[in-house]
Amino acid sequence: MKERKRNIVFFILLVVAIIVLVSTTTGYIWKNITLGLDLQGGFEVLYEAAPGQKVNTQMLKDTAAALNTRINVLGVSEPDITVEPPNRIRVQLAGVKDKNKAREMLGKQAKLTFRDASGKVLLTGSDLKENGAKVDYDQIGQPVVTLQLKNPDKFTNITRQYLGQPIPIYLDEQQLSAPVVQQVITGGTAQITGQKNVEEAQQLADLLNAGAIPLKLNEVQSFTVDASLGDDSLRDSLVAGAYAVIGIFIFMIGFYRLPGLVSVITLICYSYLLLVTFMVMGATLTLPGIAAFILGIGMAVDANIIMNERIREELRIGKSIKAAVRLGSKRSFLTIFDANITTIIAGVVLFIFGTAALKGFSVTLIAGIIVSFLTAIALSRMMMNLIIRSNLVKNPALFRVREDEISDL
Repeated sequence: MKERKRNIVFFILLVVAIIVLVSTTTGYIWKNITLGLDLQGGFEVLYEAAPGQKVNTQMLKDTAAALNTRINVLGVSEPDITVEPPNRIRVQLAGVKDKNKAREMLGKQAKLTFRDASGKVLLTGSDLKENGAKVDYDQIGQPVVTLQLKNPDKFTNITRQYLGQPIPIYLDEQQLSAPVVQQVITGGTAQITGQKNVEEAQQLADLLNAGAIPLKLNEVQSFTVDASLGDDSLRDSLVAGAYAVIGIFIFMIGFYRLPGLVSVITLICYSYLLLVTFMVMGATLTLPGIAAFILGIGMAVDANIIMNERIREELRIGKSIKAAVRLGSKRSFLTIFDANITTIIAGVVLFIFGTAALKGFSVTLIAGIIVSFLTAIALSRMMMNLIIRSNLVKNPALFRVREDEISDL
């Protein structure tokens, strides 16, 4: 008797703990999930390598890495940069506020050169130390960009050779300044003057530290997604998802009764754990991702339906409720496992060969399948066993099995 009471008390405490945890922490988790371009607005641009360059997949990847470094300068979290062979790169920046600044930052080649009066290149950006550019101030408090060079002797020889002459400094083909060498400079430190304010100087330093883009890129197309459009899309998606979930819950309880109620609890737990997974992974949630999320709920329901139907089959052939739950859960395992594995394989193929939107869909789908498998198999079984061991469930009607359906064999 004590064990039976303990089982039902533990079941009630488990349900209450799930409800309290979900209701009190879901808001925090949702706020910490990164939303994609189509949900929070942002900027997307498609680049194509300029004609006349030798382009291969590795160069595209190197260029994408350089673009990613620049995006970090913009302070954008979770940028989506997709290489599209043979010669294109797609950049999606969710939540970026200044689209013009983003376009300018991404499009600049940032090829730094020190030249003599005739245009001969004396030094390039490759002569800079890694992260060797920083903002400093001159004697009158004006911001300047200080550069640290890899080879101090090389710079010393150049300043000795051009003593009293200007050495213009160019970013791409734009002359930034033309300082006159007043003395031989040792120590490998140079300065770029002429910045209007600290923000401009910092942007230049960040560009120089990010380095030049390996390929020259032409902008093929670009567009912005307004934040209000993102809000509308998110609201409509969540409302549609809520209707779908409520419909599933009503069906499960109405059709399967007690197992249906357990399924609803596990589905709530599934949804919560999937959101936690997104937050921990730092995954970006997009509209296709929400579609995959809702589809995952359907697949989680499918696993519960398979298990519930197997339990009903066992009850119809005369098994006790306890035996029917045990055998039905056991015999449904391989069917659920096979269905999940085949869908995961399809999701992996989508991730490998799909575009950015399909990748987001596939990641959400795969994560949802794994979480649904754990909740359907582990949590659902545990809750059903707690109820059965409490010996409170004695009527097969709670499993939607009528007395006249039960075989006498």
